[in-house]
Amino acid sequence: MARIIVIGGTGFAGGHIAAEAASRGHEVVSVSRSKPSEPIAGVQYVQGDVLDAASLADTFAGADVVVSAISPRGDMTDSGLDAVRALVQALTGTPTRLGVVGGAMGSLSAPGGPALWDLGVPEEYRHEAKFGMDSLDILQASPADLDWFYVHPPKEFGAWAAGERTGSYRDGGEVFVEDADGRSYISGADYAVAFVDEIENGKHRRERFTVGY
Repeated sequence: MARIIVIGGTGFAGGHIAAEAASRGHEVVSVSRSKPSEPIAGVQYVQGDVLDAASLADTFAGADVVVSAISPRGDMTDSGLDAVRALVQALTGTPTRLGVVGGAMGSLSAPGGPALWDLGVPEEYRHEAKFGMDSLDILQASPADLDWFYVHPPKEFGAWAAGERTGSYRDGGEVFVEDADGRSYISGADYAVAFVDEIENGKHRRERFTVGY
């Protein structure tokens, strides 16, 4: 059993990851600024601010993995990257892994590139897409003694296309995943399955990978 801290555990991705991890018997602590509207059985909820990582030292103590499910929206619109940097600083040199919920646009369109971002992103999605790419840059530039992984969702991923849990997914490496019909999609629950599988199996050390059906 792992001790897993989910930053942003009341959001879409974070909530699914917390639920999946708890269902497998892990000790799960959700940290967010807001209280959960629908608490998940087996998850402990803590209100806190990741920008003040020192205040979360007791919560982080003994953690096997800290999950960053930060979304650059609302009061985190302009400070999301500061939060990622704070986590990197807090966890560097510790045995705790950092797992990051990424964005789709930084994944590659084909082996060797280009990235989906380079093929064009509608203006309304550019801020969030850039946050995902910049978060990956921060991880890749981090000290070698930080153990991290970053999971790109496919193009269709979010509360607007929540879907169901099937327990299946495909790992595309650095290339985005699409099905035989050209659809790039995964449910929130199956994204969480992939994420918790990585927590349990540790196949990607200081690496990113894509998931989808």
